[in-house]
Amino acid sequence: MNRTGCRGCGDAEAVAAGLTMAFQPIVDVGARRVFAHEALVRGTSGQSAQDVLSAVAHDNRYAFDQACRIVAIRTAARVGPPALLSINFLPNAVYNPEHCLQATFVAAAQAGWPVDRVIFEVTEHEEVVDHGHLVAILAAYKAHGFLTAIDDFGAGFAGMNLLADFQPDLLKLDIGLVRGIDTDAARRRIVQHLAAMCSDLSVRVIAEGVETQDECRALLDLGIGLQQGFLFARPGLASLPAVAWPDLTDGP
Repeated sequence: MNRTGCRGCGDAEAVAAGLTMAFQPIVDVGARRVFAHEALVRGTSGQSAQDVLSAVAHDNRYAFDQACRIVAIRTAARVGPPALLSINFLPNAVYNPEHCLQATFVAAAQAGWPVDRVIFEVTEHEEVVDHGHLVAILAAYKAHGFLTAIDDFGAGFAGMNLLADFQPDLLKLDIGLVRGIDTDAARRRIVQHLAAMCSDLSVRVIAEGVETQDECRALLDLGIGLQQGFLFARPGLASLPAVAWPDLTDGP
């Protein structure tokens, strides 16, 4: 199978017709620029992500995973410039990495979206039965020029074992480690050491779920400038929302 065709794309296209995407920026706070946008699935009839995901089962997981990639790329190309685009994928839906990338290649070519501007995020909230298969998926994606990220780090199934076997381009700290970090000494120490470890491994850290200026400032003090959360913007439905840059200057 080459990049011009994709067996099974018909089912994905049928699922894609009922999906759209909301986009939330991931920002570089120090540089005051948008680093990427994460695509978050929504239904075309107003269904929330939870509603959409609750309908995913074993028999439609593959088509749903493929549809999300197609819709994310098409929608991002339509609503904004080619900044980095972060797409979540379901590792248990990927039976063969090379085959499962075909729809992504086709959508990217049709939309004029460079594959090196795509980040594939794997969430730790989905239990992966075959750890070695997940590592092979991530390695294959990276070999094709995609950026890779481990999402929700610190809250899920893979943890340090996945990081030991595969070093992604990006690691996203779970909201549980970020919430209240400005007042919690234990969280600050844990995140400080995680950030230092990732730096040694040449992995960039993103803090997600940032909601207050104090959390933002505490993360910056730990050297984590890539951040995502309601402090900066809520997801925009089929649009790239404006960023509200926090005033981090010290007050009187």
